[in-house]
Amino acid sequence: QAQLVESGGGLVQPGGSLRLSCLVSGFTLDFKAIGWFRQAPGKTREGVSCISTDDGTPYYTDSVKGRFTISRDSAKNTVYLQMNNLKPEDTAVYYCAAASDFPGAESDVPDWSRLQIFEYDYWGQGTQVTVSP
Repeated sequence: QAQLVESGGGLVQPGGSLRLSCLVSGFTLDFKAIGWFRQAPGKTREGVSCISTDDGTPYYTDSVKGRFTISRDSAKNTVYLQMNNLKPEDTAVYYCAAASDFPGAESDVPDWSRLQIFEYDYWGQGTQVTVSP
């Protein structure tokens, strides 16, 4: 069965950086997109970023644009989330997830529509990111 395993979380000061990794089974065979989601205490889960496995096109929620970068290494079946200039509001458990269906880059849909949790079929266990002085 498909499996996703996150790593790279930790404690960092505001303005610092972390790189999260998601090791994905079936990355090149079954999944059309890999996404990163986060859930802060007392809040609902929200989409952060996702990447098409077909063409590598990245998508981001507005609050992380210019700070976070998603990338992939198909040979390693791994997706990364480089997080720079971290803020306290970035504190959350971060999850990676895989979607078996995903609009192509030519589809004129808003970025946020690609980051809805119900579109993703497989989920990792999560990794904690804490941004604090």
